[in-house]
Amino acid sequence: MPYAEVGKTEWKLSLILEHAVRNKEMQFTSLAHLLNEKFLEQCFYSLNRNKAKGIDNVGWYDYKRNIKENLSELARKLKAKKFKPLPARRVYIPKSNKEKRPLGISTIENKIVEKGIKRILESIYEQDFIGKSYGFRPNRNCHQALKELNKLIMTKPVSYIVEADIKGFFDNVTHEQLIDFLRERVGDSSMLFLIERFMKAGYIDNELLIRTDNGTPQGSILSPILANIYLHYVLDNWFETIVKKHTRGYCELIRYADDFVCLVRYKDDATKIERGLKNRFNKYNLELHPEKSRGISFGRYERENAEKQNRKPNTFDFLGFTHFCDKTRKGKFKLGRKTIGKRFVRKCKEMSEWLKRIRNIAKPKEWWNTLKAKLRGHYQYYGVSGNYRGIRSFYIHTIRRLFKWLNRRSQRASMNWENFNKYLKCYKLPQPRIAHSFYTL
Repeated sequence: MPYAEVGKTEWKLSLILEHAVRNKEMQFTSLAHLLNEKFLEQCFYSLNRNKAKGIDNVGWYDYKRNIKENLSELARKLKAKKFKPLPARRVYIPKSNKEKRPLGISTIENKIVEKGIKRILESIYEQDFIGKSYGFRPNRNCHQALKELNKLIMTKPVSYIVEADIKGFFDNVTHEQLIDFLRERVGDSSMLFLIERFMKAGYIDNELLIRTDNGTPQGSILSPILANIYLHYVLDNWFETIVKKHTRGYCELIRYADDFVCLVRYKDDATKIERGLKNRFNKYNLELHPEKSRGISFGRYERENAEKQNRKPNTFDFLGFTHFCDKTRKGKFKLGRKTIGKRFVRKCKEMSEWLKRIRNIAKPKEWWNTLKAKLRGHYQYYGVSGNYRGIRSFYIHTIRRLFKWLNRRSQRASMNWENFNKYLKCYKLPQPRIAHSFYTL
């Protein structure tokens, strides 16, 4: 792609960004024309090249063989408003021992256009989103959300937590309401028409075409930005402009996608916020998960209060970690965290099953690097301040299962622990380490 064309595209997006910053109420009326051939080419090359194929069975490399002709035809269809997104291919991935999470795998052309729309919408809305929203945004991640949570609980007068999870959020977003929210900033009817087509494209499940009247397809490139826009108006903006003005003490919201917690000082404020959240979501046909949403006392005096009331100190779950009230070596309050018990058990079970399955398929030298990558990936997510014991336990579990299944490759045990430890000295596995420090406030 010519450098001048790339620069022109970036210049237009930066111009949109500048206008969005300067005028928070500005409505952008000319956006669809940005989805030209050169911009689509840029979006194509930014895609992950090894992702699964959609229902058309066309992958990244297949599409690249005739890239010029393919993108030219795609741009022509978009300009003539004749582009119709193909339904996604629905697959299911494990969410817990009993539940599975549905994901939609888009076709390559869907991904290209979705990537383009996402970049355009980000140029507008990144300036509007609140600072305490971390899910699926550029240069933001879950560990930043966890670090901010740690900082606020440690430094602010937090005595109560309202934890909440929206039940089936991605399946229950109302299309009409989302389009109404988009109209606040997007006045281009062609762009809105295209986004609506993506939302109503549906999916193929067991060779059946399912049409969608509600929800944003999980797994698509476009879904996260649309979900963030929806929750910006339904939750974030409401909390900033209404809730904070009607509480008498400190309160703050930290959100990652549809999972969020409210930090509150006073009990009556926490009760009002909990009731207000239910009413607010009912207004938009959403429901708080009854088992994952509640208000609890929490903070630097929680342990002492729990002892006086003869109960266990409260804990809450957020982004894969159970948060609890801990103490430093000097006896001062600190926020502790550990891997959620059910998730730890699931991760251990997955590792054990993988070792059991792989041991007879190939020799250890062929899958050893994959094992190392699995351990590094676990440390990278769960290796946070206060959770060293959790990642150490996962490492020990992996070593024990590795020893067990390597010895099950034949009827006789192939090595004892002494020889196994010598083996590990030659073929080292990554040791547990803290990848994210939260103690530098």
